[in-house]
Amino acid sequence: MEATWIPDEETMAASNMRWLMGEAGVDDVCALHRWSVEDRKRFWETVVNRLEIVWSEPPSVISSGDPQHTSWFPDGRLNIVRSTLRGDPDAAAVIHRRRGGVETVTRGDLGDMVNRAANGLTRFGDQPRIAIAMPMTLEAVVAYLATVAIGGAVVSIADSFAPDEIGRRLRIAGANAVVTQDVMDWAGRSLPMYEKVRAATDLPTVMVETGAALVPDDGDVAWDELVSDDTVFEPLVVDADHISNILFSSGTTGDPKAIPWTHLTPIKSAMDAHFHHDVHEGDVVAWPTNLGWMMGPWLIYASLINGAALALHDDAPTGPDFCRFVAEAGVTMLGVVPSLVREWRRSDAVAGVDWSAIRVFSSTGEASIPEDMDWLMRVPGRGDGSTRPVIEYCGGTEIGGGYIVGSVLQPAIAGTFSMPTLGLDLRIIGDDGEQGDKGALYLVPPSVGLSDRLLNRDHDEIYHGDLPTTDVPLRRHGDQMERLPNGHHRARGRSDDTMNLGGIKVSSAELEETVTGVSGVLEVAAVAVPPDGGGPDQLAVFVVAEPGVAVDPAATRAAMQTEIRSHLNPLFKIAELRVVESLPRTASNKVIRRVLRDEVERK
Repeated sequence: MEATWIPDEETMAASNMRWLMGEAGVDDVCALHRWSVEDRKRFWETVVNRLEIVWSEPPSVISSGDPQHTSWFPDGRLNIVRSTLRGDPDAAAVIHRRRGGVETVTRGDLGDMVNRAANGLTRFGDQPRIAIAMPMTLEAVVAYLATVAIGGAVVSIADSFAPDEIGRRLRIAGANAVVTQDVMDWAGRSLPMYEKVRAATDLPTVMVETGAALVPDDGDVAWDELVSDDTVFEPLVVDADHISNILFSSGTTGDPKAIPWTHLTPIKSAMDAHFHHDVHEGDVVAWPTNLGWMMGPWLIYASLINGAALALHDDAPTGPDFCRFVAEAGVTMLGVVPSLVREWRRSDAVAGVDWSAIRVFSSTGEASIPEDMDWLMRVPGRGDGSTRPVIEYCGGTEIGGGYIVGSVLQPAIAGTFSMPTLGLDLRIIGDDGEQGDKGALYLVPPSVGLSDRLLNRDHDEIYHGDLPTTDVPLRRHGDQMERLPNGHHRARGRSDDTMNLGGIKVSSAELEETVTGVSGVLEVAAVAVPPDGGGPDQLAVFVVAEPGVAVDPAATRAAMQTEIRSHLNPLFKIAELRVVESLPRTASNKVIRRVLRDEVERK
């Protein structure tokens, strides 16, 4: 495997990671990573100082506790919003496209907007839990920061979810109110948002008006009314481990896991951006996402804490319009999901677009297709035939960022990761229980960003229970990973019953529950399998028919797809449906989905 991009000395000399190497007194990336995990206290103290995190009461202790139950900065008090809004008030904070025009919001203006929204959100109680169910817009960012500023917790809801799934997450999180917008214009269609939220809950709702001529129901409030009070609001000072955000990531059974972020989790996000994605003050960062997934909050913190602006586009990112926006906004770091790159390549969406400002690409959410990432690195930029790196990035909601990634100090090989993230180490353990080059991946804690609780699960049981015995304490993650002969790594999908479909995690149990009621079907098992040659996982469904019933695979697949679209998420597509006589089971009657995945892969 050959590198598509090799760093030059100018890039390396100006990088944030080269600065850190000087602080650590090392002269290569491997030594830097080793230092970051062997002296974690010094590493995270250096990170906090480098990022200029604003403390109201500075901590006297970096960390305490054992590796699996570590408290970071335990006596420190802060509100992380102060670290996002500091800096030159005239510098760009948000560059967003709205109704065809591109507008820039300064850091000072963003602070004023957050102040007004904070005043308005206090009507929903003391430190309320405010759900945000809308696209990644300027108002969504303002509502997010304002909720955190008042000591509340954002409840992250993906804009694509059906009412049933919205309602389920609101109940799990104990939300007090919802912020949404009237409709969402997406790829030429007008999709109801306020109507969908109202179908999901009777919680009081704030509606952002985009011109759809809707009026909020009695008891609800329009956004413009909410933000009418400009009285100065000082962000509430809280303990470092105070919950700031509740996100969801599907487990292997039942309801999605409710994972809290604290006021420290953003430090992990900002660190990954600073050192691995080489985000500098004055940069512009774009990543098509929304607040329902960890990359939405990640984008806010990774940009603003680093003194960069975040770029937001108000429509589907699949076509030339988004590519032109990237150029007009002056994006310097562009994040992608692999399926998006495939569509750009297929449709030639970047033709004639000036992407010369981009220094770094990054990719996350699903396994990359090497050919597409090689193409992306070669997309014309400066006109001199030069390439730019794709920083492959893999992590999780319960990490606050990534565990394996790349850097601008290392060659970029399409579809592979060049190093573990700084401050985290990993182990790969095969089916035989021995450490090796292929198998289940485990994290080596501790790290800032790692979750220490769940709202609706036993955290220790999920992440620390029944672990292999190794030379270091471990933490379960669930990915399969392969270490290549050149030292890089390649993702091999999930090792548990969680699926990653289009960058969205969903449990097999959730999906099976949604489609089990289809006529003629007795049992269902869902698995996700990476296609030959790599790339995003494909959903395969195995069906056992009711006795005496002849199941039509095409009709059953269509009926199941309708159920998934109506009750779970329209982005989940069934790639293959098989009718089988029975499902493989353990002695305790559990479905062995690994056997089903193997059957699909052998096809």
